[in-house]
Amino acid sequence: MEGLDFTSMTLNRRPELFEFEGITMSHYFTDNWENIQKFQAKPDDILVATYPKAGTTWVSYILDLLYFGNTAPERQTLIPIYLRVPFLEMFVPDMAVGVDLANNLPTTPRLIKTHLPVQLVPKSFWEQNCRVVYVARNAKDNAVSYFHFDRMNELQPYPGEWNDYLQTFMNGKSKVGDWKNHFTVAQNEQFEKHYKEKMKNSTLQFRTEL
Repeated sequence: MEGLDFTSMTLNRRPELFEFEGITMSHYFTDNWENIQKFQAKPDDILVATYPKAGTTWVSYILDLLYFGNTAPERQTLIPIYLRVPFLEMFVPDMAVGVDLANNLPTTPRLIKTHLPVQLVPKSFWEQNCRVVYVARNAKDNAVSYFHFDRMNELQPYPGEWNDYLQTFMNGKSKVGDWKNHFTVAQNEQFEKHYKEKMKNSTLQFRTEL
């Protein structure tokens, strides 16, 4: 993993999206597809499965601290999170190959993240009965506690263009209740109807206002 340089990646440009296996994907996730599907999971692997911008980095930090925070504190200052918890399907030639990063993880358990839907996750994760951490967020909210992302940037600074990308990606302007700037009245009513139908037996309570 040494020598990997993310600072030259033009990640601030949104990649073109297209339909792949019935799912909207980016070529950064599909160009290495055969090797992704051949990935051999280990029984003690932990897979962080999330939607994009649903708290992936936040949960990655939490799991890494839970498992390795006390045993290897230098990880938090010397090894960036995208190497500690590699992105399985990420493929940027000559820069980042998620499968290779995951295969080379020296930790036990290996922490691996993915944005792949369940049906596209490599079969070996299911065959090995791996633990899978699903992460979602309140669909009416546009953020997952950006305070935590700000704090993470203080603890784990990223150099150059990568830091600029993170600042853009995390978009510190988002906050609880910001869904009002993105949902129309009709969309909100549609969501409320759908939510009540699907979650009628749930005891979960979400705060959409401060």
